[in-house]
Amino acid sequence: MIKFLFERDTWQEVWDSLSKNKLRSMLTMVGVWWGILLLIGLLGSARGLENSFNRLFGSFATNSVFVWGQNTSKPFKGFQEGKRVQLKLSDAKIVEENVEGIEFVVPRNQNQGLVVRNFLSGTFSINGDFPLLDKVQKKKLIHGRFINQNDIDNNKKVAVISEDIYKQLFEKDEEMIGQLVQINSMNFTVIGMFENGNVNMGPTSDIHIPFTTFQQIYNQGNQIGWMMITGKPEYDISQIEADSKLILKNLNHVHPEDNRAFGSFNLGKEFAKITGFLIGMQFLTWFVGIATLIAGVFAIGNILLITVKERTKEIGVRRALGATPFEIKRQIVVEAVFITLLAGFFGIITGGWILIGIDSAFGQGDEAVIVNASVSITVVFVALIILVILGTLIGLIPAFKATSIKPIDALREE
Repeated sequence: MIKFLFERDTWQEVWDSLSKNKLRSMLTMVGVWWGILLLIGLLGSARGLENSFNRLFGSFATNSVFVWGQNTSKPFKGFQEGKRVQLKLSDAKIVEENVEGIEFVVPRNQNQGLVVRNFLSGTFSINGDFPLLDKVQKKKLIHGRFINQNDIDNNKKVAVISEDIYKQLFEKDEEMIGQLVQINSMNFTVIGMFENGNVNMGPTSDIHIPFTTFQQIYNQGNQIGWMMITGKPEYDISQIEADSKLILKNLNHVHPEDNRAFGSFNLGKEFAKITGFLIGMQFLTWFVGIATLIAGVFAIGNILLITVKERTKEIGVRRALGATPFEIKRQIVVEAVFITLLAGFFGIITGGWILIGIDSAFGQGDEAVIVNASVSITVVFVALIILVILGTLIGLIPAFKATSIKPIDALREE
């Protein structure tokens, strides 16, 4: 069989068969070309959406939930309905120690504050944070560093500012590391600047200062605004959310069935929805692409049946001269696979051009919707294997049809 594929006569016969009716041959390949084009284009676009999503959330611990205190909706243990629930730093520690599956609990505080530098000023959100925040919500630092444990232990007046604040309070290309800014009339040393493009789940973050320093300047004591709870990858974040709220209800004297006392946002659940959508989109793409390929390959089979009928006398002559049924079948199957693969290669090339166009149109800049729309070599290889299999199977139909005619009957065909 391998030797047969390298014989000149084999490919000369394939060429003669295709060139007898060029228009019909081209139209035959359109279905397979369109199927591969659709498969490559849709899979590449799906990958681009996935890349865009990963770029937004890649540095974020997605198996997380945010919890904050609200007002109660039921009286409990002598407390009236409508009591304000105030989370405390000790609550976060107890939750971390008693809920199975928790990896990190990050207490956070926030307030609005006037930030002044020389004669420029603005009102921004001031966040009191621990160094742990940079592990679960990685900051894309442009210059400097984030808050460290030494800043926490010594209540240092240091600040990590956003790129927006730098543009408002500093001159273009001015060095900001080590410079002073005033936050609520107190001097803070700038130690870092982060990129605005970060995904900030929850309240907007403009300036980060040490949590302990925030406690002092805003007289917060043991109070916290909210906590970010991150679960280990193998644990269900919805169960962690439910267990954490139950403990917090016990700690804050809230009725067990009060569902309004604590607000929450389950990032893990939302992330799972988007991931499921992307998986479903890829599955649908494969289904539509392969279905289109099958339709195109069937068209090739039908055309080959017509071709076999037209070549009945030729096949009869070959059989009379000693060609075996296997050789006849082999030739027709090779023609079917060749047409299928040729159309497939054109589809892959065209699909690649389309993905380049999509990337140029929608994949540039920080707000890109589709990032690096592409398909892997593995996908292309699998598509080619599918084409070979389908081409072989569909080629067998006209091949058996060709060998079912007796040589003497074929020679009488007009």
